Amino acid sequence: MGDSGRIVTIRAAIMEKTGRISILEHSGMDLSYSRAPQSTTFLSSGFFKRGLIEFIPNSTYIRKGKAMNNTKLYPFERNRYYSGKMLTSSDFQAEQTYFNNKRRFINSLMYGSGVVCGFGVFSLDDLSVLIESGVAVDGVGREIIMESSVVKKLSAMEGFESLHSNMASLCLRYREDPVHAVYTMNPGTGEDGQEYEYNRISENFQLFLMEREEAAGGYRMETEFLTDTVLYEDQDFTVRLVMPATVCKGRNVRLEARVEKHSPAQKSLSYQGTLQVPVFLTPEGKHEVEVGFSDVSLVEGESLTKEYWLTVQDVTMLDTTILQKSGTARVHVNGIAQELPSGCSIRVMLEDCRPRELVSREIGRMSLEMKSMGEVRDYIRLADLKLVRTENAYIIEDVIERGVKAYITAPAQEMLRNEYLEYFIKEPTLEKERDFYPQRLQNQNFVAPGSRIPEVATGVLEIPLGESARKGDIRYSGEIMHGLGSGNVYVSIGYEYITDDPALGSSARNTIYGSPQLFQKEGSMAVDAETAVRVMNDKGSFVVAVQLLENVDYLVLTYRWVAIRFPADNDLGLMEDHSGKSISVDTPTVVMGTRESHYFHVQYNNMDSCSVAYELTEPGSGEITSDGVYTAPAKEGVYEIRIYCIDVPVICTYAYAIVKKKEA
Repeated sequence: MGDSGRIVTIRAAIMEKTGRISILEHSGMDLSYSRAPQSTTFLSSGFFKRGLIEFIPNSTYIRKGKAMNNTKLYPFERNRYYSGKMLTSSDFQAEQTYFNNKRRFINSLMYGSGVVCGFGVFSLDDLSVLIESGVAVDGVGREIIMESSVVKKLSAMEGFESLHSNMASLCLRYREDPVHAVYTMNPGTGEDGQEYEYNRISENFQLFLMEREEAAGGYRMETEFLTDTVLYEDQDFTVRLVMPATVCKGRNVRLEARVEKHSPAQKSLSYQGTLQVPVFLTPEGKHEVEVGFSDVSLVEGESLTKEYWLTVQDVTMLDTTILQKSGTARVHVNGIAQELPSGCSIRVMLEDCRPRELVSREIGRMSLEMKSMGEVRDYIRLADLKLVRTENAYIIEDVIERGVKAYITAPAQEMLRNEYLEYFIKEPTLEKERDFYPQRLQNQNFVAPGSRIPEVATGVLEIPLGESARKGDIRYSGEIMHGLGSGNVYVSIGYEYITDDPALGSSARNTIYGSPQLFQKEGSMAVDAETAVRVMNDKGSFVVAVQLLENVDYLVLTYRWVAIRFPADNDLGLMEDHSGKSISVDTPTVVMGTRESHYFHVQYNNMDSCSVAYELTEPGSGEITSDGVYTAPAKEGVYEIRIYCIDVPVICTYAYAIVKKKEA
């Protein structure tokens, strides 16, 4: 039995020859284990997710052969001062350590590691490089500043003698140097028995060389943001699908197909298959994606990725399934057909949120314990150097910075970054400030029972007049989003002002809808003005125009607006002619194996697309999801599925599944 601890749930695969353990799911940390010939017991208290670690008794754990050192800067402990406290050098060192570690802790969490600015690398001649001045932050949060450019000869740099390949990485690390030697008050107590101590510590930098393969290694703790499924796998190749585990309704999302090479064997792979994507639409408006790789030849460790962009439909369901269409997948290795697994699918969650909100939530949910378990580098890669080497000499053939140097996104550069990005993005995904006057109160939306779209919304808007406003002048508000979506919306506005109310004994808010002149006899403070509202139905917004009917001394006019969404024609009870309208299934009859899945895609004839429902006409006919993915039962037979429009159930169609057991 290993060290004592609590037993937790874990799923893992053990490789007996290497002693390594592939962690699939595990809640725990500081793992210990004992391994019998047929079983393994784990005891721990932390968290891993889809990592690969190797356990060594009484040692740190190892990831791909590299020890993951403890670089924690916390817990924090600071001095407590009180009258009569005797201060020694250790107290002052603790003071510096506290503030240094607190700052570095914030740096590492807020900014990560990388280059803030500068550190360009250029080849001056065949033997030397120029490194420009710059600022960087390493993985521990330490600031590295090189105040002036330097020229370095490779053969004089640390690590050059240990290079054995033609690809090296030029790296940068933080270094502290003691400076300013002074005599001590107590002779003989200095370092090595000397009578002096260094009075200062200079925060410096160090440039050195590493093998590119070693410098580029490392990993980060995986989160649950991505989900994947394996389409094909053998000892040489893996073909997998990767996409976000949660997607945003009404937004675009990227699906990736990857081929990964695991062995040095010289082999080529070809793969062709069709994915059924309910709830998603391709750029061509289809629910199927053709995935293909042709004669892919890779070296060990390389991968090839193809991207497929999909649009998530705005539906009411909470999840969906992407599955491989039965009988469409083909794979050949070196021209020889290979056997494929069946039932490959990905389950994806659907949410009503923006991608920025989803990503921020996923990044923020990783616990501090998980972050601290990732590999932290104390160096920063600046460039890769391609060398031509002989037995006694070398030549710098190329300096590669792209894809090597990591940059930190500094908040001070955000405005300039957004400005530059607008040259490349037709419809910017960055959040830009809208060019309209801010509303003082947050909009209030009222949702009708059983409806996902608010029916009524209200808010306050302000229209600046300026000092030169006179009778007859026209002023406009900015474009205002009412929050009720596109469609027919009615917007009414009323002048809002505050006056003293004797009945309440305090000031009170009043709103006049219509003509303010009718209330002038009551001494109201309303401004006499003619108003109009222009509603942009397709954009879900409106603009207010005001024409002054008298001279005013106000600089700003305040209006309360109320927006009401018109119900659709069907909700008003209007009769509709359904003749000639129908729905049909792309493949109304499918032949499939037991427990296999198939997506029934619906086509709309002489009608707009609408929400449809799927139901099995007999019990024991298998299972079907709300997005049309049918899973066959374990017994053979012919099974019927009814598909109908939710709003107009009389428009319906039928599909049939012929289920047969596949021959072994």
